[in-house]
Amino acid sequence: MKAVTDDAECSICTEVFTDPRVLPCQHTFCLKCIESCFKDKLPGDVVACPLCRQESTIPEKGLEKLPRNFWVEKMLHIHELTSSEAQSAPCSMCTYRATSGATKIDAASTYCLQCQEAFCEICANAHRKQKSSRDHKLLQVGDKVKPEDLYAQYPPANCDKHVDEGMKIYCHDCRLVICTICCVTDHNSHKCSNINELVDEFRQQMKTSVIGVADDVDKCQQKLQQLTTEKKDFHEQICKSEEEIREKTNQLKQMIDRHEKLVLDELKSINVKRTKEIEAAYEVVECQLAAMESYKKYVHKILEKGTACDIARAANGLHDRAEELALMSDVTQRTVADLGNAVVTFKSSNLIADDAKKTLGELQFSKFRLYTVAVR
Repeated sequence: MKAVTDDAECSICTEVFTDPRVLPCQHTFCLKCIESCFKDKLPGDVVACPLCRQESTIPEKGLEKLPRNFWVEKMLHIHELTSSEAQSAPCSMCTYRATSGATKIDAASTYCLQCQEAFCEICANAHRKQKSSRDHKLLQVGDKVKPEDLYAQYPPANCDKHVDEGMKIYCHDCRLVICTICCVTDHNSHKCSNINELVDEFRQQMKTSVIGVADDVDKCQQKLQQLTTEKKDFHEQICKSEEEIREKTNQLKQMIDRHEKLVLDELKSINVKRTKEIEAAYEVVECQLAAMESYKKYVHKILEKGTACDIARAANGLHDRAEELALMSDVTQRTVADLGNAVVTFKSSNLIADDAKKTLGELQFSKFRLYTVAVR
């Protein structure tokens, strides 16, 4: 189960997800990992995502009320059905009969999504003929079917409240995907539509959102390159200034030994401070880029393999996240602009005097802001 895909691996424990829960920033973790990270936090406390540091509030009833990541759960479930272990799994019905005296247990060849039981071919035929299960969806297991085909066959997710009801309705007022019973009992006065009627609209919305994020990805990459160049140029200036300082110091060694240390310490202080400023801005842009790349990858996965239900359930959250990323991008642009460019040089002196500063020279450091205009 370890080698599923990177998308099915928790970034905290680096293992395949167990009980995956999703934060408002759309990053997913095992419930036990989130509980470990936030073990000292209480409902209502503000916590930061371990990946992108986006802040969110712990639900009123605790971390266990965080929404489950239906997409990851489906992906893991499909992997189980297509794994080598699934091909050798025993038939659930045969196993049950064995407890009643039967001795033969055949290998399972099909899997009932509603019952979540594996059956051999004979038991599967019997299952299809029963009135209570004749409409159940039976899928092949093991190498008999490709994972890509299973995504298309996978039925809509069942309602958490009405476990036998598939979620096929979208409530516009609550922005939720619900089942028919929920529509009648809890949303009867709301505007509701069949998700199949809205899937194209949500699909287009998600495509538009990811285009906006993709544009900001390009901006972030440019800013990272700008910061890399700025850091390199600044360090070259530092090296050049140090060389000039040492050359002048050697000429006047007897007089300026003590002053040399003062000037180099000052230069080092400028270097440390400015380098920290650049690296801090670099980290901000890098985090922004990571969040947007993760968002792009997640959206493309759902668009490529998601059902109408998957897309409808994810669309609004992903749209909101895209807007958050856009705002984060604006903050990132301002952060880099506020950093500006800095120039450090060494201005030497030709004057020989008792004042070591006048004899050797002094550092000159200037900084100016970069003005950028955000275009949307």
